[in-house]
Amino acid sequence: MPRGATVSDPTPVIDDLREESEELDALVAELSPEGWRRATPAPGWTIAHQIAHLNWTDRAALAAVTDEDGFRALVEQALAAPDRYVDDGAEEGAKQDPAALLTAWREGRAALAEALRTAAPGARFPWYGPPMATASMATARLMETWAHGLDIAAALGVTRPPTGRLRHVARIGVRARDFAHAAHGLTPPAEPFRVELTGPGGDLWTYGPEDATQRVTGPALDFCLLATQRAHRADLALTAEGPDADRWLDIAQAFAGPPGAGRPPGAGRPAQGEPR
Repeated sequence: MPRGATVSDPTPVIDDLREESEELDALVAELSPEGWRRATPAPGWTIAHQIAHLNWTDRAALAAVTDEDGFRALVEQALAAPDRYVDDGAEEGAKQDPAALLTAWREGRAALAEALRTAAPGARFPWYGPPMATASMATARLMETWAHGLDIAAALGVTRPPTGRLRHVARIGVRARDFAHAAHGLTPPAEPFRVELTGPGGDLWTYGPEDATQRVTGPALDFCLLATQRAHRADLALTAEGPDADRWLDIAQAFAGPPGAGRPPGAGRPAQGEPR
């Protein structure tokens, strides 16, 4: 590590990941088998598919942290079927008995949390996108848990209030700007953007230089919904200043892998309660 460099303490985001997971766990823990088969806003995905996907990606992350050769094999599988591997993994997991799936998800996320907490300072791990530090890996898992939790909550008719944990989702969405361009075959802008987001509690979250000529502003929740493709830009209160910033809002994604189809315009926003 270069002299003077610092390592971000991953403990806060790992703790927040646990809280996010536990809140989602509470939504599904008492579901009947019929409840697990409820359709979610993701076409073709039931609640079981959503939890199966989280379990699959948690275990992929665990392999990335603890078994590089094993993770390399997972990447080869993804490259062999880039348009199907996510859906195939969810479909396979969703076939499990709900109780077994819930147990597997709990065990997998606990093992990942322990591996992240005990990782060497400064460690970086391979992933489907750029390599990730410990805190970034935990952030990515929190982002996915929150996003898929929105789909599950929608299927159950439950309102989940936004929390300060969205700060992690917003941050990874901002940091993934260049990756989002590359995923669409576009050259990332040379200049940094200024991003100013209003958090659930009314505080301002800022990223990038204050004097940047291109900007994105709006509610943090809306930016997180956009970056996780849980709502279309047309249904969100985000503003872009500058042509490159404007284009970014059309392609933003906080997740690794190929671009998703996203949600159609007019579908609205997932129901949100009072912030907490």
